[in-house]
Amino acid sequence: MGYTNVALKDKIMEMYPEVEKRGVAVSLDFSEEKNAFIVKFSKGGRELTTHLEKKDADDCMNNIKCVYLGMQIAEFIKNFEMIEKG
Repeated sequence: MGYTNVALKDKIMEMYPEVEKRGVAVSLDFSEEKNAFIVKFSKGGRELTTHLEKKDADDCMNNIKCVYLGMQIAEFIKNFEMIEKG
């Protein structure tokens, strides 16, 4: 893994600008046990979590959008918006 968690987070934010536009915070940590990154999205006291496989993270760092992560982000944003509307 030739990059840091901060670099991966920055790349995700760059590739998926809708996250920041919608006021969703992102944090991540690498899980040795799962050999994947655990990515947490939070907004308004709520948190949704997904994982990003090492290969997908590597692709992301090489400017290849991860379809699975993109779908998760879209779903999470939708869920956060539904919660806000009540």
